[in-house]
Amino acid sequence: PRNMTDDMLRAVARGGGVVMVNYYSAFVDENWRQQYDAQGKERDAALAATAEKFKDADPVTRYHELDKTGKEWAAKIPRPPFDDILEHIDHIAKVAGIDHVGLGSDFDGTPSMPEGLDSAADLPKITAGLLKRGYTADQIHKVLGLNFMRVFREVEATSRKLTAEQRPSLARQMSSSK
Repeated sequence: PRNMTDDMLRAVARGGGVVMVNYYSAFVDENWRQQYDAQGKERDAALAATAEKFKDADPVTRYHELDKTGKEWAAKIPRPPFDDILEHIDHIAKVAGIDHVGLGSDFDGTPSMPEGLDSAADLPKITAGLLKRGYTADQIHKVLGLNFMRVFREVEATSRKLTAEQRPSLARQMSSSK
């Protein structure tokens, strides 16, 4: 269950953008998502209890405790296989083109990822998997970051152009006249 339809993938490609593959288990495995959804009320109650328990804690502690509770619930469901990530990369490359695929892990923002993807230290496994699937070094470099960098350079160039075309704000005009 990709979190983007094929029409969305094609639209991103038409616009010159890049689709960053998110590793969240619910985005790469429909069965996992259904099991996670089935936990809904019980998991939500556990999260509410954690929130109540840490309501007076500092925001960082509260965040980490809620994250821990969410991950404990997610861990009750078998993680999807690692190859699901590679399947998503293959699909996006097929639909949108290799110039429009990137990695958007979200290691710190999801309660579960496929087997073998626990931290950035596991990223070489993606490279190895893509090599086994016949991707060239140039294609892999694009997926690993060149596509993102291309789009980011375009965003920065557009920002500079738009900034140069704008009249200075009233606040800027006033501060420069002092």
